[in-house]
Amino acid sequence: MTGGRGSSADEVALVRSVAAGSQDALAALYDRHVDAVFAASWRLTSDRGTTEEVVQETFLALWNRAELFDPAAGSLAAWLHTIARNRTVDRLRAMGRRPNLVPISSVRQEDEVESAAFERMAAMGRVVGGADLGPGPELALDALEVRLAISDALRGMPDVERTVILLAYREDLTQSEISA
Repeated sequence: MTGGRGSSADEVALVRSVAAGSQDALAALYDRHVDAVFAASWRLTSDRGTTEEVVQETFLALWNRAELFDPAAGSLAAWLHTIARNRTVDRLRAMGRRPNLVPISSVRQEDEVESAAFERMAAMGRVVGGADLGPGPELALDALEVRLAISDALRGMPDVERTVILLAYREDLTQSEISA
């Protein structure tokens, strides 16, 4: 590689360090590749929020699956680009399948009964109302992993520090309330 970004061997060593749990190695790889990963997603979505989420998911995948990187199959940049592209496409597909929900109260005309408004909106192809189906299995797994990591971190803390954090985040107390 050129431009001061490091050699291929250097990147392979950094990926191996990430696989061993090195946050510094992950930070170094993030700094080297974040712009390219962002650009790969941005080209497909032109949506900053979605792109930022894809960047986060891409580097989380590197953190969680660094041992799967095979330098013989291609460069780290290509591997990260593929992950980002796949995550972006997955998000675009999910957005395309998700119906636009419209509350009946917002589309009902003055003096129009709800059933007439519903029929009018259905004829236009809009979905009215709807139920929240909750997070999909991937998001539920991600949330579980985060909860387990937080629980592990809390168990490793001294009692006083753990108590302060629990009072702040679980009980939603202010600093003044906690100190009292």
